[in-house]
Amino acid sequence: MDNANKAEQTANPTPIVLEGIVRQLCLNAVYNRTRMVLAPHILYMRGGSLYVDAQVVSRDFIIPREEKIGTFKLDGLKGLALTERPFAISRLFEPEAEKYATAT
Repeated sequence: MDNANKAEQTANPTPIVLEGIVRQLCLNAVYNRTRMVLAPHILYMRGGSLYVDAQVVSRDFIIPREEKIGTFKLDGLKGLALTERPFAISRLFEPEAEKYATAT
């Protein structure tokens, strides 16, 4: 394992995701070997693990046909980096959803 991969695995991704949420900036990430640009909306705990719900802006450089909010386990997001690409909160995002009631 080279130093870049080791640093990637040991770095704490939480501050990057939180900064993206607060500043409404997209994130670059690799999830299940797929390059993605994500618009993070909320970070929360479920079953002892951190998850982020985010709009998928692009997947392998292709814009999705329809807008969707996906749930991503934070541990599964690799190569996480903040971009300068702003986003608006999706109309699909429901902050009052039951799954966030005791999890955030």
